[in-house]
Amino acid sequence: MTAPERTVDALALDLADPQTYVDHDPVWLWREIRDRNPMHWNEPKNGVPGFWAVSRYADVVSVYKDTKNFTSERGNVLSTLLQGHDSAAGKMLAVTDGAHHRAVRNLMLKSFSPRLLDHVAELVRQRTRDLFAGVVGTGQFDFASDVADNIPINTIGDLMDVPQADRQQLVEWNNKTLARHSSEDGEMEEWLARNEILMYFGSLAEQRRRNPGDDVVSALATGLVEGKPLPDDEIVFNCYSLILGADESSRMSSIGAIRALAENPEQWRALKDGDVSIESATEEVLRWTTPAMHFGRRAVADVEIGGATIREGDVVTLWNSSANFDEAVFPGAERFDLARTPNKHLAFGFGPHFCLGAFLGRAHVGAVLGCLRDTVSDIRLPAEPTRLYSNFVYGYSSLPVELVP
Repeated sequence: MTAPERTVDALALDLADPQTYVDHDPVWLWREIRDRNPMHWNEPKNGVPGFWAVSRYADVVSVYKDTKNFTSERGNVLSTLLQGHDSAAGKMLAVTDGAHHRAVRNLMLKSFSPRLLDHVAELVRQRTRDLFAGVVGTGQFDFASDVADNIPINTIGDLMDVPQADRQQLVEWNNKTLARHSSEDGEMEEWLARNEILMYFGSLAEQRRRNPGDDVVSALATGLVEGKPLPDDEIVFNCYSLILGADESSRMSSIGAIRALAENPEQWRALKDGDVSIESATEEVLRWTTPAMHFGRRAVADVEIGGATIREGDVVTLWNSSANFDEAVFPGAERFDLARTPNKHLAFGFGPHFCLGAFLGRAHVGAVLGCLRDTVSDIRLPAEPTRLYSNFVYGYSSLPVELVP
C-alpha cells in the first residue's frame, strides 16, 4: 500500500471517475471494498446517478446468471448505464437479451468453427513470432505500440476479412473509443472515432452483401434471424462490438503480462524452465490483468443480492477486477501464480453474455507467452508505463521495455 492509500477511504472514492483507477491501485481498492462493504452503493456525485458496485465473486456470478431480474438492454457499462439507455440496445449482442440475443449469437458463431479457429490461432502464433523477431535485442521499445497493437486487430481482421490497408486506421480509432490517455483528451474525439468505425463497417457490410465470403461480416450481412435479414444498423453495431472487444482486451492482457513477468522473476523463471504450461500461464495472466474491469445491468424487479436489497431501476455494476481477486475463490489472490489451478476467472464475463472472442483472447496471450519463453532471456522495464484513463478498461497505453535475446 502506498503512502496516500493509508490515508484514503476507499469507500469515499468515486468508482465512476476514471481518475480513481489512475491514482489508486485497484487491488487495494477492491480488497478494501470487499472487506468493508461488498455490496457498495456509489453515491451520486457531480450530477452522475448513484449505482451498486458488486465486488464478491459469488455475488457477481449470481447477477451474471440472473436474466430474469436484470437486463443488459439499458446499458452494460457505466458510460451507458448512467445515461439511462444505450443507443444500440436490442441491436448489438452485448446489449440484447433473450431469444434475439441467442439467434444473433448463433449466427455469428457459424464463423467461429473449430477448423477456422485452429487456422486463425496458427496465424496468431506466426504474426507474433514475426513481431518479436523485429524487437527482441533492439534495445528499448514500446511493447504497446510496437507489438501488442498489431496482434489482435489482425486476428479479428482475418475473421472479418478487413482489408490489410484499413487495419491500422481501425486500431487508431479503437484506441480512442473505450479509454482516453488522460482527462485532457476530449470526449468529442472519442465520439468521432466511434462514428468512424460505424460508418466504415456500414460500407464494408454493403460490399459483403453484394459479394459475400466466409467471414463474420458476410454472415451478418447475408444471414437470417427469425426468418428475416438483419437490419443495417444491427449488422454495423455487431461488427463494432467485435472489433472493440477482441482488440482492447487482448492488447491489455498482453501488455500486462510483460509487466507482471518482469516484476515476478520467480514466475518468469518457471515459464522459461517449462515448470508451468502456456495454457495455465495464459489463464493467470487473464485473471491478473482483467482488462474489462466491470460490466453492468439494470434491475427490472426488486431483488436481494449479497444481503442488499436492489430496487427496480437500480444500476448494478459487476466488478470482474474485484471478483478475480476474491480470496474465497482464489487463495493467495494477490500472488501472481502461473501454475494456479483451478482458475475460474471472470476476465471474459460469465453467463449468456460470455465473450464471443474468448478463444481468440487466449490465443493472443498464449502466443505472446510462447514467444517470451522461446526467444527472450530477460525482461527489463526502463521506465514507468502509462496507465489508461478509463473506468472500464484497465491497462497501459504505453510500456517501455527491453527484451534481451
